[in-house]
Amino acid sequence: MEVAAAPRAQKAGLRDEVGVLSRLMIAPAILYIVVLIGAPFVLAVVYSVSDVTTGDPTLHFVGLRNFKAVLADSVFRQALRNTFLFTLTSQALVLVLSRVLAMALMKEFHGKWFVRFLVMLPWTAPIALGTIGWLWMLDSIFSPIDWALVHLGLLGRPGALFGSMPNLYWLGVPGLAMSAVILVHTWRMLPLATVIQLAGLSSIPKDLIEAAEVDGAGFWRRTFQITIPLTLPIMTIALLFGIVFTFTDMTVVYVLTRGGPVQSTQVLATWTFFKGIEGGDLAQGAAISLFFFPVLAGVAALMLRFARRTEVV
Repeated sequence: MEVAAAPRAQKAGLRDEVGVLSRLMIAPAILYIVVLIGAPFVLAVVYSVSDVTTGDPTLHFVGLRNFKAVLADSVFRQALRNTFLFTLTSQALVLVLSRVLAMALMKEFHGKWFVRFLVMLPWTAPIALGTIGWLWMLDSIFSPIDWALVHLGLLGRPGALFGSMPNLYWLGVPGLAMSAVILVHTWRMLPLATVIQLAGLSSIPKDLIEAAEVDGAGFWRRTFQITIPLTLPIMTIALLFGIVFTFTDMTVVYVLTRGGPVQSTQVLATWTFFKGIEGGDLAQGAAISLFFFPVLAGVAALMLRFARRTEVV
């Protein structure tokens, strides 16, 4: 009996081998990355040093000619500046507003579940559909925002805060157009950041907060000396994910302004699309897209670093 049981135990041990099981579990993720990310990236590198277009798909090596042309393009430089402005401003707003919203949702009040549902609604709705709704609300003639400002006396009369014109023309003035794009993207990213912040605040032991209150610590002292330091790792992860999503996003800009007026809201993602797909110059489009790589690689490295720190703690 004992001799017969030994092979079965050895066979079961092979099936439960941790190394083999871990490789099998991670294989689909590696295959996904190789097929849907690695292969397009290699193709973009090949295209960027060629003269391929949609009209002539043959590849001819041209060296760094496309990168030189891209760097000499004033629209590209404008798009690069706009991308950093769009990303950093919107993520700063998201970080602050999500913390305020998360702290409010930590309180107990009537209808809390419904408020949480409304907060998550922008994230669950299709981004193109939500942006089209904002396109109507920012209309140069029928904007309900302008209507509200007029009836509040803030617009449309001499000496009004926002001017004497009856409309602000949100998407037709460079400064207002960039503000509108940032506003809509902040609205889009706020729910995800709020949920992440809620998770961080929920992980703080209540005994620690109660002890601080007993010791006489006020709201601001508890915030800056307890809640922010304890939730800093998860806040950083939320910020890094937001930077990746925002830096590569083109939907909001494409639907609202298509980079206008006068390229004032053009970002790298939309300029890559216009140049490579709509313009048919796949080589220059690929060259522009490769400028994402240094930024996103740096952000990914930061993500892994903070993830390891959090895991060790």
